[in-house]
Amino acid sequence: MEYLDKYLVPVEKLKKKCDPNLFEYDTTEYLPASRELIGQNRAMEALKYGLSIQRKGYNIYVSGLTGTGRNSYSYLVAKEFAEKRKAPKDWCYVFNFKRPKCPKAIGMEPGQGKEFKKDVEQVIKAIGTEIPKTLTSKEYENNRNLLYTTHQKRAQKIINELNDLAKQYNFIFRHTEKGILSIPLIDGKPMTDEELEQLSESKIEELVKTSNQLNQKAYDYVERIKEVEKEYLKEIRELREVNVLKVLNNHIDLLIEKYKDNEDICEYLNDMKMDIVKNYEMFMKEEEKEYLETIFTPVDRKEGFMKRYQVNLFIDNNGRKTAPVIREMNPTYYNLFGKIEYVNEFGVLKTDHMRIRPGSLHEANGGYIIIQVRDILQNPHAWEGLKRALTTEELIVENITGLNLISETLHPEPLPLEIKVIIIGDYYLHQLLYTFDDDFRKLFKIRADFDVEMEKTEENIKKIGSFVAYQCKEENLKPFDKTALAAIIERSSRIAGHQSKLTAKFNELVEIIYEADLWASMDGRDIVSREDVIKAIEKKNYRNNTYEEKLMELMEHNTIIIDTKGEKIGEINGLSVIDSGQYAFGRPSKITVNTYAGKEGIINIEREVEQSGSIYDKGVLILGGYLGEKYAKKFPLTLTASITFEQSYSGIDGDSASSTELYAMLSSLAEIPIKQSIAVTGSVNQKGLVQPVGGINEKIEGFYKLCKLKGLTGEEGVIIPYQNIDNLMLEDEVIDTVKNGKFKIYAVKTIDEGIEILTGIEAGQLDDNGEYPEGTINYFVQEKLRSYYEMSKEGVVE
Repeated sequence: MEYLDKYLVPVEKLKKKCDPNLFEYDTTEYLPASRELIGQNRAMEALKYGLSIQRKGYNIYVSGLTGTGRNSYSYLVAKEFAEKRKAPKDWCYVFNFKRPKCPKAIGMEPGQGKEFKKDVEQVIKAIGTEIPKTLTSKEYENNRNLLYTTHQKRAQKIINELNDLAKQYNFIFRHTEKGILSIPLIDGKPMTDEELEQLSESKIEELVKTSNQLNQKAYDYVERIKEVEKEYLKEIRELREVNVLKVLNNHIDLLIEKYKDNEDICEYLNDMKMDIVKNYEMFMKEEEKEYLETIFTPVDRKEGFMKRYQVNLFIDNNGRKTAPVIREMNPTYYNLFGKIEYVNEFGVLKTDHMRIRPGSLHEANGGYIIIQVRDILQNPHAWEGLKRALTTEELIVENITGLNLISETLHPEPLPLEIKVIIIGDYYLHQLLYTFDDDFRKLFKIRADFDVEMEKTEENIKKIGSFVAYQCKEENLKPFDKTALAAIIERSSRIAGHQSKLTAKFNELVEIIYEADLWASMDGRDIVSREDVIKAIEKKNYRNNTYEEKLMELMEHNTIIIDTKGEKIGEINGLSVIDSGQYAFGRPSKITVNTYAGKEGIINIEREVEQSGSIYDKGVLILGGYLGEKYAKKFPLTLTASITFEQSYSGIDGDSASSTELYAMLSSLAEIPIKQSIAVTGSVNQKGLVQPVGGINEKIEGFYKLCKLKGLTGEEGVIIPYQNIDNLMLEDEVIDTVKNGKFKIYAVKTIDEGIEILTGIEAGQLDDNGEYPEGTINYFVQEKLRSYYEMSKEGVVE
């Protein structure tokens, strides 16, 4: 039937080969090596625009599939922008002398933080040495003795006045370590303890009574003496503070002058100076403290107290020349926002400003941070915290886990946040976040969408050559010759599934590059050729096609019954794709249709047993619309038809078998057999137009492999939608078989064209009377449907 040859796809359209001569040099050794992102102009423009605009809310969501370069190139572009910006500030946390539970954050020029911390440590060390020396110096001792003598005279004068009063009661007052004591006199001399013990009870009572009377009158004198003591202690303390302040002025004022341009540092140093003046005792050694001021101070308490004068170098950008770019691979709350650490001291959780630890957002502040959206969404506290930080433009360090009642709490001062956040995910998460998260819309206004494919231009082909050259150079691979590069380009189009496209999934190309290099090494070659690339692809497929081989074996031995020879009514071979992850292959399936008189319409057996998806169900329902439009304009459509995938025991979905099912139904209605040597794929609309489907190469190759197993006779072939011709990138073996006339590939635009190929009988077109010519497929179908209607009118069919 030569008239059917018009539907054959020309051999030259089965694969668009790449001309090796497009590449300037014979091998990649001489090609320019480039890691440039290829074919992602839209994404790169969006990414660069998002990084350029310094406005609140213009953070970036990078979308795309894994392997399109979205991670590596987001990092490279961020690095490129970071190199144009200066290094951010250093940040230190210091003790807040005014509000001890709220440590202060001080920002300073990069590298200054380390210097400031060292300066403060040296000053405190020097002060710790100078204060004890000053308070034991001869000058200080002279001044103290002078004060002591002065106040001693004043106190003695009051005691003398008191003793004048006491003599009237036969008592005397003495100034002891225990205070002012009244002692009775005997013969003008103070009684001893032995003399007191020898007194009678009545005499003792008389003495007690007299003593009480005296003490009442002596109260004002004792208070005056206490006031003198207080004044003495106050003046001694003032004397010490003046001496301590001289030491502090000699040291701290130098620091204040050094950091005079930083108001926060100057304020902190002045506060520290005043605090040291108040707490100078902490700088003295125990044996140097006077008994009047001695307070039992454990060593650990002193060490804990002295921490207030330490500087927590929170963020150190010393040596950094440009803005930071951080990739946070585990974005938990604490990894992002830092935490306050605690230490257990006798059952109490204690902390201080030195235990405040930074997170990656602090490290990236002033630059860029890259986060995987799936990772951060799995940490809800982290996601909410990130949005809150971007909204308030502040970074707060706080612990979100509950601590017990006997734990200290700190509220560190927030740091101002100036950062560009890049989160990387897929299309679906972007849609979900955009729809259901109002904050996301406000904060991530830029979307950089990485495509999975690019145009197959000469420029892009050459860029892929440079990409291969880059991989060879970086990974120390053997040079690839022109033919190998051409094979890689062809494989790229195959992955993209289009003759005029190239894949943007560079990770898949990199795998082929690595493996081709290894096969060349194993074969003892110094240059990778086309044969090595083909072998790498074949071996990779072989490692992953166990399931396909098992299925083919079952079909070869008729365990799964699929005929590739002869003709049958209502039976047809359909094509589907099974994707096992690293490998996808075509699976031929037998589809059968039975039609008979009835009113149930089209029965989808897969749906009845709940093994079909909604898209598949839609495709089956479309068949009823086609039959009604095509054959039942003059009478109602009355029939029952059952459709099923034979020996299919798992779920199916997709509408790529809808045209196949329709062919089998027409065969059943017309009672005309279909060639079993031809398999079919393609969806159909209600008007009978055949529509393109996916996985076309795998489907064709799947049926070819089955026919090869069962023996090629030259009658075998497939029918594909006409629009799928541009998607053909078949394996060379299939193309060679087509060239030799042993396998045929037909492309059709309508159901009428397809049924003619399958039956060898014309489909038939409506004449002026609205009837189909006798002997055509459509005539037989219409007559069968008319007979079903007549039977229903006569009551034969209920």
